[in-house]
Amino acid sequence: MSSITIRQAVLADLDAVVTLFDGYRQFYGQASDGVAARHFLQARFEHGQSVVLLAESQGQAVGFAQLYPSFSSVSMARVFVLNDLFVSPAARRLGVGEALLTAAAEHARQLGAVRLSLNTDVQNLPAQALYESMGWARDQKYHAYHLSLNS
Repeated sequence: MSSITIRQAVLADLDAVVTLFDGYRQFYGQASDGVAARHFLQARFEHGQSVVLLAESQGQAVGFAQLYPSFSSVSMARVFVLNDLFVSPAARRLGVGEALLTAAAEHARQLGAVRLSLNTDVQNLPAQALYESMGWARDQKYHAYHLSLNS
């Protein structure tokens, strides 16, 4: 793959991001739903609720990462949650994921964040290997709990 560029996506990139986002959701076992994906992402863009980093190679969108801003009360500082990271199947193992992770960390640092956090499927061993090779550490101090509100 030729050089990979990473930039912050804007509303004009919505079509490319929707395609990748729909692929991301399918990777996690969800049915394809481009219309709902478009509405969800468009709302994030219009309300400034997330930052989408777009990876491109030869003018083609090949991956994305979506960061959600948050804050740590204990640290009294900004943090980001790297909620979504996806590389198109044809572009995997070519450095796109690493480039997106590097760009996400740099973006967070530039905004004064003290931490970047993510969760991944326990069976997603390739992703875990990438994260750990880049210095990410599995949390040994806290357990994650979730409460489903869709009952």
